[in-house]
Amino acid sequence: MNFSECVTVTDQSSVGEARRTAAIAAHRLHLNETRAGELALLVTEVSRNVLVHGGGGHVVVTGILNGDEPLVRILALDKGRGIASVAQALSDGYSTAGTMGGGMGAMKRMASKFDIFTGKSGTIVLLELGTSKKGNGLEFAGMAIPYPGERVCGDGWHCHSFPDRTIALLVDGLGHGIGAAEAAQEAIEVFCKRKESGPGEILGYLHDALRKTRGAVASVIEIRHKDRTLIHAGVGNISTVLHDGLTSKTLVSLNGTLGATVQKIHEFRAEYNKQAVVVMHSDGLHTKWDLANYSGLLSRDPSLIAGVLLRDYRRQRDDASILVMKVA
Repeated sequence: MNFSECVTVTDQSSVGEARRTAAIAAHRLHLNETRAGELALLVTEVSRNVLVHGGGGHVVVTGILNGDEPLVRILALDKGRGIASVAQALSDGYSTAGTMGGGMGAMKRMASKFDIFTGKSGTIVLLELGTSKKGNGLEFAGMAIPYPGERVCGDGWHCHSFPDRTIALLVDGLGHGIGAAEAAQEAIEVFCKRKESGPGEILGYLHDALRKTRGAVASVIEIRHKDRTLIHAGVGNISTVLHDGLTSKTLVSLNGTLGATVQKIHEFRAEYNKQAVVVMHSDGLHTKWDLANYSGLLSRDPSLIAGVLLRDYRRQRDDASILVMKVA
């Protein structure tokens, strides 16, 4: 199970909304009282920072069940002036806004993972509670955020690692709302049952299963760790991009709609290197992005990469989903 909620931070009441969102996430993940309290505190503090220091922005709370252990990932996104000195900002007692200056350092101590990507275009803060699982040296981070005003998301993703391969799905149910969410959930359930199969075969199963829904577009990618090979199959306007550290390559996705009309499904192969980053996203994000425009971003945590693209390229008129995978 995974889910994401996005809170727009514009004033002090937004901080309270973010805290309530954290409480709902804690309930869904069955966090104990201590963990739930830590989550509420982290979300409150980072939301306040977005408001005070970033001039507003967004806070995304993602919950993931990794087997028996839940993981909560918090991303704070703003387009402020950036942090001049991260080291100084983390020191207790330092503040540029007349506060006590204890928030950033306290968040770092409390979180299981803490990271920042900052510059003139704004700041992304990553906080985690729990343990991120790495599949055979592969790191990944995904988010699926509902259309503004909707309580359910018509996009979804799932990633599963075997000893020799990792396979991932990103799906976008047509439209948004309950019907789109039902199509996406059906696709994820079928993917989980058929994850031993290859990408093309999985899409065939999805096509059959989604005939009873409004339909969806989707991409499946298989990463074979030993020979560093990618196998990809896609139907519809899901963007999948492989970046090798120097250049990027858009992987082919065929026209069609799963559950309605699909031409013959083809698989495409590519090799990847130790600097490889794979980005998959729905049409809830614009496609005219280039990771090379963000100095140092390619080497950073997948969550930070996803956060930057979501902040700078999200369309506000649809569900939005993104999955980033990279060699650890």
